[in-house]
Amino acid sequence: MQIDDVMQRSAEAFAQYRELSPSVRAAFLETIASEIAQVRDMLVETAQAESNLPAARLNGEITRTTSQLQMFANLIKEGSWVEAVIDTAKPDSTPAKPDLRRMLVPAGPVVVFGASNFPFAFSTAGGDTASALAAGATVVIKGHPAHPRTSLAVFEAMQKAISKSGMPAFTVQHVTGEGNAVGKALVTHPLTTGVGFTGSLQGGKALLGYAAEREVPIPVFAEMSSINPVVFYPDALATQAEQLAQTFAGSVTLGMGQFCTNPGLLIGLKSAALDNFVSLLGNAIAAVAPQKMLHKGICEAYGKGRKHMLAQQDVVLVNESAAPADMEAWPSLARTTGKTFLGNPHLKEELFGPFSLLVECEDKAELLAVLKSLHGQLTTTIVGTAADTAQWKDVIAVQSTLAGRVILNNPPTGVEVCAAMVHGGPFPATSDQRFTSVGTGAIRRWVRPVCYQNFPEEMLPDALKAANPLGIWRQIDNQFTR
Repeated sequence: MQIDDVMQRSAEAFAQYRELSPSVRAAFLETIASEIAQVRDMLVETAQAESNLPAARLNGEITRTTSQLQMFANLIKEGSWVEAVIDTAKPDSTPAKPDLRRMLVPAGPVVVFGASNFPFAFSTAGGDTASALAAGATVVIKGHPAHPRTSLAVFEAMQKAISKSGMPAFTVQHVTGEGNAVGKALVTHPLTTGVGFTGSLQGGKALLGYAAEREVPIPVFAEMSSINPVVFYPDALATQAEQLAQTFAGSVTLGMGQFCTNPGLLIGLKSAALDNFVSLLGNAIAAVAPQKMLHKGICEAYGKGRKHMLAQQDVVLVNESAAPADMEAWPSLARTTGKTFLGNPHLKEELFGPFSLLVECEDKAELLAVLKSLHGQLTTTIVGTAADTAQWKDVIAVQSTLAGRVILNNPPTGVEVCAAMVHGGPFPATSDQRFTSVGTGAIRRWVRPVCYQNFPEEMLPDALKAANPLGIWRQIDNQFTR
């Protein structure tokens, strides 16, 4: 398949698709959701064969995928997301002030890379695709080689939706290919205006490099790496150790740790309460049976990374599950000191799988130093009682600078799809900390602001017309109104 042909078709479709009304685009998203739901059983069966994920997880992921599509359909039907701003003319001022009206418009064709660990919700018809289509962009999907048949099956459902909805034929396209050549060609093509990616730090940085090489640079919205630090404060450990051990053992091993929000770093102050918690947590993790990982490559990388982590000086294995069979992960908990952690950059690297490293700090100063040494994160979690949060405000303030989502007394795994969600964070968690890849805010990645100066009413987009035919919230002369 010639990438130039693909991108030319995407640009031609974009010229038509961007002109469709929000209600028509919303109906298209709803039709995609319906077509996916109709082949749910086939999709689950196909994805099970390719990913080793259980049926219950895959069914939940399909529901999340169709719900995301409906969420974006509802968003654009309501319409206020375009952030319409009107500053009316003041001809009598000196100098005369012109009529100025601004809104968000789609930037152009978007390339979406499917994720290995979410064959539905972060892949072919997942959040990147749904938000781009909602924004008015056309989409070229790069199917992930870990689940090619699943990706193609979802795309076939989308093609049916395109036909039934009367959309331009190439509103959505699907390409495949091993290696880096296809991905590079898609990112560097001059008609591509944005890229969505969920995957490894190495992969994300490669895409960023391709985008920077272009004559006209484009944004790459990449979610890449996070160890999601959890700080366990003293009173919580003294009073809730057993419950916390069960909760966080479940979070560390959920889906065999194959979530970008897996709590890979646990931090606490040296104490008998911490020792007790570590013992309980280690036992709880050891009780989790190994399960198959997504594919051989991820399993081999986890095994190699786990061995490398445990080989580091002054890193001690606390406990582990029974030895795994072929393609299975090995749930494990290790422990080290704050001094060791601060002196070894390898300990800050993400290990994708059911592994967590606990860092024992001598005092508050060392705990603060550990937090300040961390790179950007998707999440950071505060585990503390009311007494803890009152006493440790300065440490909590540092935590809040690290991540896109700051959590109190909940495990980080589980990302709610809603308007308030931020699934992003400072580099290397993502390539642009101003944006989220989950929730309605994800639509802002695929748009640009345009200001219309002194346009007559009949030339303005509906969102900016004086009569407000869409009935949306707008800012008019600095006042929000409908």
